[in-house]
Amino acid sequence: MGVKFRVPLQKLHPLSRAIHHRYSANNNPQRPPHCSAARHYTSLSRLPMRPPKSRSGGHGYQQHRSFWVARLAARLLKLRYILLGSAVGGGYTAKKTYDEWKDMFPDMSQYTWIVPDFVWELSENFDLDKLASALPELEEIAKLLPDMEKIGENFTFLKSLLSSGLGSEVNGASGLRLLLETTGESTLRATDIPPTSAAMSDSSDKQFKKSSDKEKVDQLQEELLRTQLKYQRLLERLEKENKELKKVVLQKDDKGIHQRKVKKSLIDLYSEVLDILSDYDSNYNTQDHLPRVVVVGDQSAGKTSVLEMIAQARIFPRGSGEMMTRSPVKVTLSEGPHHVAMFKDSTREFDLGKEEDLAALRHEIELRMRKSVKEGQTVSPETISLSVKGPGIQRMVLVDLPGVISTVTTGMSADTKETIFSISKAYMQNPNAIILCIQDGSVDAERSIVTDLVSQMDPQGKRTIFVLTKVDLAEKNLASPSRIQQIVEGKLFPMKALGYFAVVTGKGSSNESIDSIKDYEEDFFQSSRLLRDGMLKAHQVTTKNLSLAVSDCFWKMVRESVEQQADAFKASRFNLETEWKNNYPRLRELDRNELYEKAKNEILDEVISLSQVTPQHWESILQKKLWERVSTHVIENIYLPAAQTMNSGTFNTTVDIKLKQWTDKQLPHKALEVAWETLQEEFARFMAEYKGKDQDDIFDKLKEAVKDESVKRHKWNERAMDSLRVIQHNALEDRSITDKPQWDAAIQFMEETLQARLKDTDSVIADMVGPDWKQRWFSWKNRTPEQHIRNETKNELERLLKLHEDHTAYLANDEVTTVRKNLEGRGVEVDPILIKDTWHQLYRRHFLQKALLHCNLCRRGFYYYQRHFVDSELECNDVVLFWRIQRMLAITANTLRQQLTNTEVRRLEKNVKEVLEDFGEDTEKKVQLITGRRVQLAEDLKKVREIQEKLEAFIEALHKEK
Repeated sequence: MGVKFRVPLQKLHPLSRAIHHRYSANNNPQRPPHCSAARHYTSLSRLPMRPPKSRSGGHGYQQHRSFWVARLAARLLKLRYILLGSAVGGGYTAKKTYDEWKDMFPDMSQYTWIVPDFVWELSENFDLDKLASALPELEEIAKLLPDMEKIGENFTFLKSLLSSGLGSEVNGASGLRLLLETTGESTLRATDIPPTSAAMSDSSDKQFKKSSDKEKVDQLQEELLRTQLKYQRLLERLEKENKELKKVVLQKDDKGIHQRKVKKSLIDLYSEVLDILSDYDSNYNTQDHLPRVVVVGDQSAGKTSVLEMIAQARIFPRGSGEMMTRSPVKVTLSEGPHHVAMFKDSTREFDLGKEEDLAALRHEIELRMRKSVKEGQTVSPETISLSVKGPGIQRMVLVDLPGVISTVTTGMSADTKETIFSISKAYMQNPNAIILCIQDGSVDAERSIVTDLVSQMDPQGKRTIFVLTKVDLAEKNLASPSRIQQIVEGKLFPMKALGYFAVVTGKGSSNESIDSIKDYEEDFFQSSRLLRDGMLKAHQVTTKNLSLAVSDCFWKMVRESVEQQADAFKASRFNLETEWKNNYPRLRELDRNELYEKAKNEILDEVISLSQVTPQHWESILQKKLWERVSTHVIENIYLPAAQTMNSGTFNTTVDIKLKQWTDKQLPHKALEVAWETLQEEFARFMAEYKGKDQDDIFDKLKEAVKDESVKRHKWNERAMDSLRVIQHNALEDRSITDKPQWDAAIQFMEETLQARLKDTDSVIADMVGPDWKQRWFSWKNRTPEQHIRNETKNELERLLKLHEDHTAYLANDEVTTVRKNLEGRGVEVDPILIKDTWHQLYRRHFLQKALLHCNLCRRGFYYYQRHFVDSELECNDVVLFWRIQRMLAITANTLRQQLTNTEVRRLEKNVKEVLEDFGEDTEKKVQLITGRRVQLAEDLKKVREIQEKLEAFIEALHKEK
């Protein structure tokens, strides 16, 4: 019966960071294999026991029988020395292991600046006696030594064998020889001792002694295993204490018991450089060649699971067979007192020890991925940056890429496969990127796509680490486990790699915790024949060994390439600065954000200038624009229809009805439209005037966009319309002209309006009839046939007006017929509609001319107005109408001016500020509105300087850590 002993696999090589290369196995066959002093003594490092050589009767047996007593005595002496040497060596190994762990303690001199000076004076804060008491005592070490009493009993038993029969003695010597020949390389399970042919007898006494012999040997071997287990537990306790001490130091640093500023960690500095480089697009071919670990693999090969095992938390969204990683995720791993995660652009910390925080983190990552994917696409090249800190986490930067697919399925965009290949190649073509190639061990190796892609990007395998996942399923499903050995030795795939690893990432359940996965991985490799039969080496298994190896390779690559990259950016900075000096020698280097802030201040200054407009200016332009907007309606729909009435009573009634209808439906709306347009025009005028003061034309597109968006968002206060309607209605109801100046002003307003209308009417008629005889003779212009017909019609209608000066505004049908026949008599064919159109313009001119004459007569009519035109042939009700209109315009302009200056200007300024704030947060908007080589050059200069400064700070910190 053998004794099985379980040792945690992650304890096998805690200091081993070497990466096994398949080409370095047989370079020097004469050189003995290198054994690290830090390698633990475990069952996985022992060779199988050699079976005993069978003894057959013959010539050599007599000679061996003659000297068996001497040989047995020599073996007993050798066993004594071995046991004593083991005891001394065990104590020495424990002391040496303790010294090695002591060397692993952090250098406390680096943290002396954290603790205030008075703390060092207080011995109770750092109890050295307590620390010394934690070290193993001599009694504990003595307990770890083999039980000498039991060994003495074993010696007594061996002596009794000497006095036994010859056959059993030979058998005992054979068993003893087997024990002595397998000193340090035996397995944890004792091999059964086959009896020799000479020992086979029917005696029950001999059979009992033979079984006792086996039991004693097993007991002795079990005692050795117990001793080994005690050593292992001691080392585990020391490792745990060391981890707790490091955690305490980190917690003190994290809580900030000092008042000084805590410096950023080395990996955080490096991660910041990578974040800046991810947004950097240079025209000088200074590409991002800084190292990072690129995790690539086929879809569902276990990429995300491996990364989660390294990060020690289930941080990524999961799906059963479907694509979950839709965009690259950059994960910065670093050591810290608490296991937390945080996004680059957020201050929220997710506690990875709490399941609700883990669920929230996975949900946030999924939302960010879906948000980054554009409409109609399946994956996105936009990188999501995440940092994870925790005790015992290896420092490195990993990028998890979308899984490589072979077929585009339903719901995916047609270019999904090519997009994933493009993203993967973009990251892997970095000559300093470490490629972590993930291969699913549970499927046939021939189905892998990613291996061909990796071999194209790194044909020599100088920066590729191959990881075989799901080894438990592979061992179970494969008929020949040696196929796994071929994979991890690099003999099955054409690709080459720097190192090969085999890991287990759980049983396939999404609810498994990291600890349970680690336990399952340890249990599997404990009992796996892959290690027992030597198909896998101990340092090639478990995710812990993988993370140690990847971290070492990452930092080695960083140290080798970071200074070269810094020099490249230094040269790029020189080129950019030279271009700026040559092209923009008198301008400051303002990037897009700084230019936006400058434009923002200019726009706000222009908005504030609106409050400096005088009330007289506001009212003047408002009154003028409002009359331009409503004059046509007043003349055509109110004044002309009312003027056709026969008496003053009918005139006033018609005017009152039409003014009431106009005020209720149209006038307030028109007034508000005029006010809003006036505000916009004044705003644009100030911006145009400001532009002349050495303004940079680079802001033109931005200012126009801000103005348009502000106008679009601005909504006039609707409650102002109701109050404005009441004010306008009351103003139009008033007919009392109090003094002669108001009367004269009304006449002047009426005269100017009528003259303007008469001028417009004359212009229309001139266009209808064509050039007169002067223009035809002196300008050589001729009439068109239509103009000739209209001219003949005009002449005929003018004769009609001379005969009937008090004619109504409309022609009767018989009059139209008479005019048409008269024209036909002169050989002019004319349409009745053309006659009516011509009559409308002629009568309009005739009416306006009569109204102007009447206006001149009313200049002296104020006296009659005061007497209500009693006993007077002069009636000037049309003057009163224009006075009412003029007064309404003045009151409306005053009301709108108050609303503008008190409310709307401020609301417009608020809208402008909101638009500027929204544009300021929209990076794409700023890129669209602030463009040009000058802007791009300033952006590149800023980025290159920032990258160079951070690289130099990182290199300085890297040298200090060395």
